[in-house]
Amino acid sequence: MSETVFREEEFNKRLDPRLWWRILQFARPYRPLVGGLMTIALLVGLTESLYNLLVKRVIDGLVEFGPDAPLFSYALQYAAITITLVVCVFIFIRFAGKLSAFISHDIRRAGFARLQELSFSFYDHRPVGWLMARMTSDCERLSSVLAWGLLDLTWGTAFMSAIAVILFYLNWKLALIVFTVVPVLAWISLHFQRVILRSSRLVRKINSRLTGSFNEGISAVRTTKTLVREEGSLREFASLAGEMRRTSIRNAVQSALYFPLVITIGSAGAGLAIWFGGRDVLAGVISLGTLVAFVSYSRDFFMPVQELARLFTNLQMAQASAERIIGLVDTEPEIRDSAEVRTAIARAGAQPPVAGRAIDGLPDRIETIEFRGVSFAYNVRKPMGADDASAGEREVIKVHPVLDDFNFQVQAGQTIALVGPTGGGKSTIISLLCRFYEPTAGEILINGIDYRRRSLHWLQSNLGIVLQSPHLFSGTIRENIAYGRLEASDEEIVRAAQLVNAHKFIMAMPGGYGAQVGEGGVNLSTGQKQLISFARAILADPQVFVMDEATSSIDTETERLIQAGIERVLSNRTSFVIAHRLSTIRRADCILVIEKGRIAEQGTHEQLLAARGHYHDLYTHQFTREAEEQVLADPLLA
Repeated sequence: MSETVFREEEFNKRLDPRLWWRILQFARPYRPLVGGLMTIALLVGLTESLYNLLVKRVIDGLVEFGPDAPLFSYALQYAAITITLVVCVFIFIRFAGKLSAFISHDIRRAGFARLQELSFSFYDHRPVGWLMARMTSDCERLSSVLAWGLLDLTWGTAFMSAIAVILFYLNWKLALIVFTVVPVLAWISLHFQRVILRSSRLVRKINSRLTGSFNEGISAVRTTKTLVREEGSLREFASLAGEMRRTSIRNAVQSALYFPLVITIGSAGAGLAIWFGGRDVLAGVISLGTLVAFVSYSRDFFMPVQELARLFTNLQMAQASAERIIGLVDTEPEIRDSAEVRTAIARAGAQPPVAGRAIDGLPDRIETIEFRGVSFAYNVRKPMGADDASAGEREVIKVHPVLDDFNFQVQAGQTIALVGPTGGGKSTIISLLCRFYEPTAGEILINGIDYRRRSLHWLQSNLGIVLQSPHLFSGTIRENIAYGRLEASDEEIVRAAQLVNAHKFIMAMPGGYGAQVGEGGVNLSTGQKQLISFARAILADPQVFVMDEATSSIDTETERLIQAGIERVLSNRTSFVIAHRLSTIRRADCILVIEKGRIAEQGTHEQLLAARGHYHDLYTHQFTREAEEQVLADPLLA
């Protein structure tokens, strides 16, 4: 995991009431359930406090009445208290379980919804495992603490309050003596708060890195085996797992020290009650039943303190999760609709009901696309060494320029091809067009209007994008093609597949359109995945097609099939094509040779060959190499 992500794991050093107030907002939709939970917990605390009073009555009754003591009445009272307590415990455990499930669902939904909104730049420096840790273990820990924490807090507060009132009612002087140990307990709790919170945050940090390493190891298992790197991969994972083990043990030991100290202090309070209360019994100041009740209450008073201490520890451990979840939910996307567009959407009452339809009163049809003075630079974050940074500095941000004063205009129906060396800025032009990023200078105009004044939803639903490495979802071929337009009929799905020449290979598979593609399309070849993604883009019926190296990683036969489909689909449709094989773009209306973020050459295939510039050299070299490969592949010459 990058140092940048590790830096973002640094948080506040003490409990933050404002943070927990934010977290409690997740329980607001379930206020009736929360109210019922707290009421039942209150009843449990009050009911449980009645046991020792009943014991006092039994002892004093036996001392006073002997054989005539109303034992049956005492037994009925005990049964009534027990039945009430059992019913209440059943109800509040049921309520707490439901509340935990509801809150966990809402936290995960809020986190995933935010992930769907965030810009590409957010994912540039954050591994998948880092995000998975937030959506799984952090959410689970937080929802559990919220539900069961509310229960423990309400029960413990009610139980301790009832005991305190009863103790002062029985003998206020003896109660004051017992409570002399409370300040000691408070000091110990504050000390362990800092210690446990610090180690808990470290555990969560390492867990994020461990999850990221595990996810990367599973995703890259084929590459690892191909390069015979199993031992090295295992060593790297084992190192992180060992660090996680050591930190978790340290955290557990600190928690283990805290609870025995609370028990010891509670026992000291009960011991004081026995010492001073016993003398009062001998002096005839209080009854034997009162002493027994007092000792029991003194011990029981610190039982919820132990539970609250455990809750306090869990809160400290969960605050790291809370900070991460809220940090994710509060992250604002760098690319978002302007205030003008948001106002229009609010006025319409919802997002555009039909993909590709504008709601801002501007034309739906894309007639022109213009890059006017566009420049762009990526922010590259690098960790600083100990010799380069002062305390508190963890990184520097370096600007990496990609485009510089890029100007070009496209008319509707034109096919624009982008060629040039790797790193020249071709993919950046496509990313800016799709508004995955925005220009750092200049503007991109659609129909003469800055595209930042148009709805992001409208723009991206009008783009059909086919990437070099397409992603397929676990499911059937039909479901993956229909992802371009979920309401599409089977006939429309088949027609889209036929347009890109994918229908034949699909029908040859067991199950046809119902065949499972596997995770990431593992059951299909690279070319087959590319055809499926192309059919998916066509089904969405966009105004503009964008293809980023769509045929660079496939065999010649599949390229021929895709090329035939491309020529049919792109006819009279605006398109941008980044090409690795220059033979695929000879029919483009305009070819742009991009070098170092600028247009080095532009024109048709014939014009650029006639100019005998860089494009001529690229094409001639590639044509010669392909001819040599064909000759070498001829079995008659082998």
